[in-house]
Amino acid sequence: MIAALLLGLHIYVFARLVPGLGWSTFGTVAVLAMLLLSCVAIPFSMRTRSMASPWAQRSAWLGFTLMGSFSSLVILTLLRDVTLLSVSWLLVDPTALKRVSAQLVIALTLLATLVGLFNARRRAAVVEVEVKLEGLPVALQGFSIAQISDVHVGQTIRQDYVAAIVEAVNRLQPDVIAITGDLVDGSVQQLAPHVAPLGRLQARHGTYFVTGNHEYYSGALAWVAELRRLGVRVLLNEHVVLLHEGASLVLAGVTDFSAHHFNRAERSDPALALRGAPVDATPKILLAHQPRSAAAAAAAGFDLQLSGHTHGGQFWPWNLFVRMQQPFTAGLDRLEGMWIYTSRGTGYWGPPKRLGAPSEITRIRLVRA
Repeated sequence: MIAALLLGLHIYVFARLVPGLGWSTFGTVAVLAMLLLSCVAIPFSMRTRSMASPWAQRSAWLGFTLMGSFSSLVILTLLRDVTLLSVSWLLVDPTALKRVSAQLVIALTLLATLVGLFNARRRAAVVEVEVKLEGLPVALQGFSIAQISDVHVGQTIRQDYVAAIVEAVNRLQPDVIAITGDLVDGSVQQLAPHVAPLGRLQARHGTYFVTGNHEYYSGALAWVAELRRLGVRVLLNEHVVLLHEGASLVLAGVTDFSAHHFNRAERSDPALALRGAPVDATPKILLAHQPRSAAAAAAAGFDLQLSGHTHGGQFWPWNLFVRMQQPFTAGLDRLEGMWIYTSRGTGYWGPPKRLGAPSEITRIRLVRA
């Protein structure tokens, strides 16, 4: 079904775009060859799980780059058709408009691919966020949490990319480091060397991790064990109490919102994560991969939830549709009495492309309201 849809979209682009380009036979053949390569490489890259060989890595790079490029090409072709349908009846001879608009689609696709690739591959910028909390103890004024999320170590994100993130986070000298899921796309056997730099993360009160949906695709139990081996504390519907300058706060974590589909015993449960926590400890902070956990977190009595998952849409126009699946897309929001911060992610999934939704390393500071 998916293969047929992909083939149909490639045929649509060729039929609607190429005749209007006004190019020579050579140009037409070149575009056709690229579309054929795209049609084959995209599904192949999705099936390339083994990343040991250079050939597999190059195939993944080619397929995922073409996936991002073709996504823009389809959308722009569709927008061109809508525009032509809207204005062509006003023109005596729309041939020139068809030619210029077709060439513009090609040019914009190339530009979006190159800019998106640059944005995705550069090290994520640090985003500063202040969260104002009522009743925050004076000792916790300025308490800092460095959040990274959705790194997606896998076919195109490797050890050097992770090491650059670790260096940037350590320079922030945070009190706590939070990794809010979707760290990997592959098994421990395949990716352990590329995740290893996380063992160098340094924070006053340690590094904490919660599972995302992609951990369950990749062998969650093995990854939990590997992260613990690296010195990262994994929170599975549980909490820790952190003592800071004489004040205490609760840091909890839940399994991914969809975890019960993979293991019924790991159903995400914010109330369970908070069970037994000191009543007088303030604030109570929850790490939850998906923003969809927010309703249950607010009901359980948390003051702040840190999430990821959405990538902020990663690149236009998909950032316009995230709200159809998640209540929050990116940034700081309020739900009843709880704040929720949704990271746009520190890496990317699939296409090495970010457009209109830059990646981030987030430094969250707690301040008194």
